[in-house]
Amino acid sequence: MTKRTGFSEGEVCWTDLQTKDVAAAKAFYAEVFGWRYEDLPTPDGRSYAQAFLGDALVSVIAPQNPQQEAAGAPGQWNVYFAANNARELVDSLAHSNGTVEFGPEPVGDTGVMVFFAPPGGGTTGAWQAGTHFGTARTEEAGALAWAELLTPEPQAAVGFFQQLFGHEVTEYPQDDGGTYTTLMVDGTEVAGIATVPSEAEGALAPGWQVYFGVASVADAVAAAMAAGGVVLIEPDEAEEAGTIATLEDPQGAVFSLLEV
Repeated sequence: MTKRTGFSEGEVCWTDLQTKDVAAAKAFYAEVFGWRYEDLPTPDGRSYAQAFLGDALVSVIAPQNPQQEAAGAPGQWNVYFAANNARELVDSLAHSNGTVEFGPEPVGDTGVMVFFAPPGGGTTGAWQAGTHFGTARTEEAGALAWAELLTPEPQAAVGFFQQLFGHEVTEYPQDDGGTYTTLMVDGTEVAGIATVPSEAEGALAPGWQVYFGVASVADAVAAAMAAGGVVLIEPDEAEEAGTIATLEDPQGAVFSLLEV
């Protein structure tokens, strides 16, 4: 169990869901993670839901933007890295192979948001904290536990994040001859980068994969299936990580479970 009061630059600090049916997503994730919610209005008259474990804010479920709605896009979990200065981060992207997709955009007094993509793709968020610093809990049941980027250009992506945030890295050789790389801040692993695994072809697309902690992967999978979710990758014992599984919620958002 890890209670957080802030994040260093380059740490994964937050994840949120954009979905076409906020009410249905709330019901689904309440069944899987036991979240409770507080609803708040959006500027366009809709509402989004803050998700809590007890009194700890751990995520947000928000409606899709007009472009996502028009495209009929499935739900999407977003990953955010803590940034000290969003404007400087955007300026530094101009000198890299990354692409700015949105922002920097102030979100009231809560912080400043940016979306960008590294070489090879994979929409990535950055968050400059205001009154909101990120998730209040990590690495426990119902909270963000890990994030990894699956990309066709892992080496380029690793170099990109090292340049952007100054990450150190650790490399783990894989049985298939590839490498799983972890990004590190102050000696702590904060995210992973890997090639899209061939055995997951058709189940996982390039982009960020979000892992939530659960006390029992088997129980969480059963709860998700009963609530209308679909298992994309069956529970398995991953070397170093422990038991994991990957699922799709009823609105098409992909997420993973990690036994903690």
